[in-house]
Amino acid sequence: MAAGRGERMGGIDKMFASLGGKPVLARVASVFQQCRLVDQIVIVLGGDNIERGKKLVAEEGWSKVTDVCLGGKRRQDSVEAGLKKLKDCHWLVIHDGARPLVTEALINDGLIAAQETGAAAAAVPVTDTIKLAGDDGFVVETPPRPNLWVVQTPQVFRSNIVTEAYHRAQTEVTDDASLVEGLGYRVKLYLGSYDNIKITTPEDLALAKVLWQKRGD
Repeated sequence: MAAGRGERMGGIDKMFASLGGKPVLARVASVFQQCRLVDQIVIVLGGDNIERGKKLVAEEGWSKVTDVCLGGKRRQDSVEAGLKKLKDCHWLVIHDGARPLVTEALINDGLIAAQETGAAAAAVPVTDTIKLAGDDGFVVETPPRPNLWVVQTPQVFRSNIVTEAYHRAQTEVTDDASLVEGLGYRVKLYLGSYDNIKITTPEDLALAKVLWQKRGD
C-alpha cells in the first residue's frame, strides 16, 4: 500500500525518497520479492506515481510483481483496489509501503500467527503511559499498559475474511484489522519490531535512515 499523498512530508515524495541509495518503495518491495512464502505482489500507488512505479519494477526485475495499480481516496479504497488484482490467493499479506524496515521474519511470523483464527497483525507493546481523554481534554481513564499494543503492518488474513470485510465496510478505518474485527473475527497480535516505523514526516525519514545504517545493509 503506497498510494498515500504524504501531506505531512513537506513536499517530499516518501515512496521515492532515498533510503540507503534506493527508493523507500524499493526497500519494501525487495523484501517481499525475496520472501519464499510470497507468490505474487501488487503495488498500489497514487496516480502521479504509477508510471514511475512500473519503471522501478522493470529496473529491479521483481518477478513476483503482477500489477501496479491505482489507489483510491481512502486507504481502504486503495486496499480494495489491490485485492481485485490478486488471483488465486488463499492468504493475503497487507503492508504499508511507508514501513521500509519490514523483514522476511515479520512476514513469516505473521503467516504463522494467522493460522489460529485467519487474521493476524504485527504489533509492539506500548512503552509509554496512555491516557484516554474526553473532548474537553480531561482524563477519563488510564488503561493498564500491559494490555496496550501499537499496531503495525504486515497484517495477514485468509483471503475470504478480508475480502468480506472490505465488501461490507461501512465506516472509514485506519487499518485492515479493524474491519475484520468489526465482522466478529478474532485478530491475533504477534510481536512486530520497534524498528518497523512508518514514515509520515521528514523526521521519520531521518530516523529510518539511522535505523537502516544500524542494520548494515
